[in-house]
Amino acid sequence: MSSKAALVFRVAAVAEAFSWAALVIGMILKYGFSASHEGGVPVLGMVHGVIFICYVLVTLAVFKPLGWKPKTLLMALLASIPPLFTWWFEKWALRTGKLDGPGRLSYGGTGLFVRETAAA
Repeated sequence: MSSKAALVFRVAAVAEAFSWAALVIGMILKYGFSASHEGGVPVLGMVHGVIFICYVLVTLAVFKPLGWKPKTLLMALLASIPPLFTWWFEKWALRTGKLDGPGRLSYGGTGLFVRETAAA
């Protein structure tokens, strides 16, 4: 369960970051260069809004299977506010083992940065 939860969270986090970036680029095109066209802001805004809601729902759904403490959950939710912070949070969570979950070995979690010592 943990590896699937981690995968779903990672996809949602990166998608939210990219949609934020696309919206910022659209806003720069709209307000920075010419106000005569929308620059895709209405469409990009709607897409980002839907992905943002999905990110929040996914975050709330995976924090228990991944064994996150309330502080980690709060950090993940707050990361959705500034542009590209969900991507930063996802990289941090992967590096620190937050995406491994409590049953990493039983459920086949990622375990990329955790070393297991062999029993003597």
